[in-house]
Amino acid sequence: VDAMERDMSTTIATKTDLQLLRQEILATRQEMATKSEVAELRQEVALLRKDVEILPTVMTVRLGSLLIVGLGLLFAALKLT
Repeated sequence: VDAMERDMSTTIATKTDLQLLRQEILATRQEMATKSEVAELRQEVALLRKDVEILPTVMTVRLGSLLIVGLGLLFAALKLT
């Protein structure tokens, strides 16, 4: 009887042990979901940073293109008059 009691208290899981294990598993799953969300946000921030780095170059090219077109139209209008 003593051996059975000892085995039951050390090796057999009780309902409370299983409930605690279930809670730990759920907490771990939520933490993993949070980590994956953080990883996704970091990737999005990295993409935004790349876009922001490219933006001045794009703006310069567009402004130059507008100037060339505008000057071309101005000289064409002056030549017609």
